[in-house]
Order: sequence, then structure tokens, then C-alpha cells
Amino acid sequence: MSTPKVLFGFHAVGVRLKTAPKSIIEVYVDPTRRDARMRQFVDKLNEAGVRLLEADGMRLAKLCDSHGHQGVVARVHELTLVKSLDELLEQLEASQAEKTADEREQPLILVLDGVTDPHNLGACLRVADGAGVHAVIAPKDHAAGINATVAKVASGAAETVPYFMVTNLARTLNELKERNIWIIGTSDVASKTLYQADLRGPVALVLGAEGDGMRQLTAKTCDELVSIPMQGAVESLNVSVASGVCLYEAVRQRTRA
Repeated sequence: MSTPKVLFGFHAVGVRLKTAPKSIIEVYVDPTRRDARMRQFVDKLNEAGVRLLEADGMRLAKLCDSHGHQGVVARVHELTLVKSLDELLEQLEASQAEKTADEREQPLILVLDGVTDPHNLGACLRVADGAGVHAVIAPKDHAAGINATVAKVASGAAETVPYFMVTNLARTLNELKERNIWIIGTSDVASKTLYQADLRGPVALVLGAEGDGMRQLTAKTCDELVSIPMQGAVESLNVSVASGVCLYEAVRQRTRA
């Protein structure tokens, strides 16, 4: 069995309690927190039969290597999600086989190039979950991995959105193209705006880190580049905010009458 991992905060632990309660080994709570939110949370843990232990704030911080634990830290087993991007896309394709063209759910993928800050990654995963993204992809050598901080910021989305770290991002993008997935990158210098792009079909949206943006090879691999219109004095958005703008424009286009 894999080494247990640590989740902390009400959202991250709460999502695991909701989606896979049997995978929770034990939950540590701060006994000095007696507010309604904590009482309700403890009641849910007891109802699910989860092993409950008390620990002071200092021990909780040591367990999760963070002071932002909100008085809740859990030790859990790793969940087995799909093992590869190919497997995920094949499962999605198979699930749509019996549907008509209008009913089919088109792939929506978020690609992050150079997002190394765990807070930004967590926020991107959270918005990806909200927008119904099928997977998030990042390069192994130029990205943050999933850790307790990412899980906390993601508010549970690190448990629900498949996150694939790939050895060669450009090659992976070309493999997506072979599956007829259109690759759209964001760039401050693109002449076409996000709102002029057609996001209704199979799409992978590629965003770079704030400031540096996408790497040159990544940008060259994209089928097209679009910009997010900026009306004020600032030149760019935080990558998680930009992800939200792009992904929810895709949602809007796909759900409009």
C-alpha cells in the first residue's frame, strides 16, 4: 500500500470525507476549537466512523508543515485515479460513443507551463474543478507538484481533478493534436482575443506563469494564440485568475442556447 498522505483544512478534508471516506486513516482536530463549524465537522466525521484524535495547534502545524490547518489535519491513503492522460481520454471517448453529436461532452483540458508556486497551482485546480475540466497537465521539470499546500488551496479539487506531470510538454501537446484536440495558448501579444476563439470543440487551453508566460517552444506548438483583453493599467492577470477567465468562457460557449 502507498505511503499515507496528509490533507489539512476543512475543504480539503471535507471533500475526501464526501468522496472517499474509507480512505481516511485518521483525523486530528484542535480541541480548543469549539465553534459551530468545528462541531458540525466533527459530527460528520463521527457519522462516517472516522478515527478521531485530538492534537494542539503546534502538533497540527508539525503534521502538515503549515499553520493554515484551521484545526483539522487528516492522514489518508492515496486515491487511485486514472494512471495516464491516454487512459483518461480513451475513457472519455468510450463514454460518449452512444451519444449523439449534440449530446457529446467535448474534452476540456488545462495546460500549465511554468506554474511553480503551489498556491497558484491549488487555485488553478480549484477553478478547473468548477469548470468541469477533464485534466490538468504540467511539465515535470517546470511545475509545482501536488503537496499539502496545493491540496489546502485547491479546497478538495486536488482530489478530483486528474493532474499529469509530463516529461516533454511539446510532445504531449502534439499527441493531443493527434486526438483532434485544438491547442489554444494565451499570450499578451496575440492579435486575436479569447472572446474571438471557438471553444466549443475539443480544446486544451495553455497558460504560462505570470510574467514569463509560456516557453517559446510551447507557444510554437499551439494551434493558435489568444489574448485576454486588459482594460486597465495592469498588463497581466495572475495565472489562476486567467485560468478562470479562459475556462469559464469555454463553459459559457458550451452551455449557451
